[in-house]
Amino acid sequence: MQAEDVRTLRQSAVPTAVVGVLCGVVAGLTSGEKGVIGAALALAVVTVFFMISSVVLNRAAKRSPQAMMIAALSSFFVKIVLLAVLVGIFRNTTLFDGRAFGLSAIACVLAWTGSQVLWMAKSKILYVEPVPSSLPQRGL
Repeated sequence: MQAEDVRTLRQSAVPTAVVGVLCGVVAGLTSGEKGVIGAALALAVVTVFFMISSVVLNRAAKRSPQAMMIAALSSFFVKIVLLAVLVGIFRNTTLFDGRAFGLSAIACVLAWTGSQVLWMAKSKILYVEPVPSSLPQRGL
């Protein structure tokens, strides 16, 4: 993984971790120990899922834009299936508070996505390939 990729992940992971800790504190005050466990599990699931997507997309982007789109759709599908499996496994669990897990997961997803939007808005990424200067340009 390149330094730019690590910086991008860190710019989203740090605010998400802060939100996850705050959710854990609130869940601990409202639901006790099971709330803290639910919030911590939600933070872990959201962070791992988004990091997997970032790694897959960064690797696919090095190949081609078409590979990037296929990778994005595939990773989205796999994450949805994995989330459905996790929800099915922990449907009737008493290990953690399900409400704290759900609300914390929503807050962490919003934090990760919001930080990604802010990063993209502030960065100056070319979205059009510049024309090489050695090729003659056509006039209209």
